[in-house]
Amino acid sequence: MSTLRSLAVWAVLLPAVLLPLAMAAASPLLAWRDPVYIIAGFAGIVAMSLLLVQPLLARGRLPGLNIRQSRTLHRMTGAALVAGVVIHVVGLWVTSPPDVVDALLFRSPTPFSAWGVIAMWAVFAAAVLAVFRRRLRPRLWRLAHSGIAVVIVTGTVIHALQIEGTMETASKVALCALVIAATISVFVARTRAGAS
Repeated sequence: MSTLRSLAVWAVLLPAVLLPLAMAAASPLLAWRDPVYIIAGFAGIVAMSLLLVQPLLARGRLPGLNIRQSRTLHRMTGAALVAGVVIHVVGLWVTSPPDVVDALLFRSPTPFSAWGVIAMWAVFAAAVLAVFRRRLRPRLWRLAHSGIAVVIVTGTVIHALQIEGTMETASKVALCALVIAATISVFVARTRAGAS
């Protein structure tokens, strides 16, 4: 990868990850929130940011990393994603158990809750699948992992876009768009590699 292209990748990636966090940290809505709720919210933002990095690591698209390093970081980032989701949900549970129960049972009046729960279970499914990866045929692994990844990205993006909270709208939309673009680019590259 050329130096110019490497700089371009990082010039897009770093602001895409850091700007939503910075904008959320500056939100006036935080003044009325409990610390646990704030931690839960930021865990969700971090988890979403990791979704942008995950497909790029899976295909070795981050400058300065070889494919082995990329895939090692992909696994570590996957574990961090699971941790982020757990912190997000547990924090929300601490602040309002009835709301979390309603969301988990798909009876919440807020549509974004259902999408968040779908994405959460998909993240957990991906983690379980990763644990048993060596027991699966490579083709089955790729199909299952890719399918779950689509559910995670779709559910998370819809969940985030429907919430009107501490995340600033423009940076949130941009992050969502980049997560979708990164995921699609990986699928396209994988399809082309399989066809060749």
